[in-house]
Amino acid sequence: MAKKLAVIGAGLMGSGIAQVSAQAGWDVVLRDVTDEALARGRNGIEASYKKFVEKGKLEADAAEAALGRITTTTDLDAVADADVVVEAVFEKLEVKQEIFRALDGLVKDDAVLASNTSAIPITKIAAATQRPENVVGAHFFSPVPMMKLCELVRGLKTSDKTLEAAKEFAEGVGKTCIVVNRDVAGFVTTRLITALVVEAAKLHESGVASAEDIDVACKLGFGHAMGPLATADLTGVDILLHAANNIYTESQDEKFAAPELMRRMVDAGDLGRKSGEGFYRY
Repeated sequence: MAKKLAVIGAGLMGSGIAQVSAQAGWDVVLRDVTDEALARGRNGIEASYKKFVEKGKLEADAAEAALGRITTTTDLDAVADADVVVEAVFEKLEVKQEIFRALDGLVKDDAVLASNTSAIPITKIAAATQRPENVVGAHFFSPVPMMKLCELVRGLKTSDKTLEAAKEFAEGVGKTCIVVNRDVAGFVTTRLITALVVEAAKLHESGVASAEDIDVACKLGFGHAMGPLATADLTGVDILLHAANNIYTESQDEKFAAPELMRRMVDAGDLGRKSGEGFYRY
């Protein structure tokens, strides 16, 4: 009998997690608050499967079967029989706590409650439940079908059993896991990329070098596939600004204090690729 996964949030991250999980044999229920969001998520999954089939990376029958394992709903009660629940909504603590508070009263006693947060401490999210030992961070990367890493984060009270179950799930859907043993804001990957983006933005803001030259320096000097400012545009300048603010609030470490330039770009709507302009024009 296939295990059941519930994914909360049908955006790019949530639908990507649903996609790889269904392809790995999980029965998936994808939940969001509107039918429109669910339709966009499901259409994105179907389009992604189609691309994999066209490239010869997935058999058409396998894609059809995987899509058939995904159901969508606006009803949160649909999580009741899930073995694993992954929350993938907006990076705001209050929103996540509200969801986990509701999940706590709905899911099975042994269900794993995972958050895809990239910067918020897991212990703060788990505090909304009566079962903090069942809560773990499972930080997937976008686009989920292509990116191989999953960052597993142990909250202060996350049990070994929960961490192991989360690892088994993530590895089972094709990811390589790293374990973050101390629940610092931003974990490992978000702290590293945020510190690099913030410093790169400060260098650009102060006229030390152009965005292009800063990115070339990181690509050719460090072997990075993409420079930090191009990465900010791809991820979303607003997303990285929000992550920097979260980490700075927690740590009071000045290296995470975002420069005025990033704040004004967000104010102006220059968010990167999704808006057509960020550190570069698209």
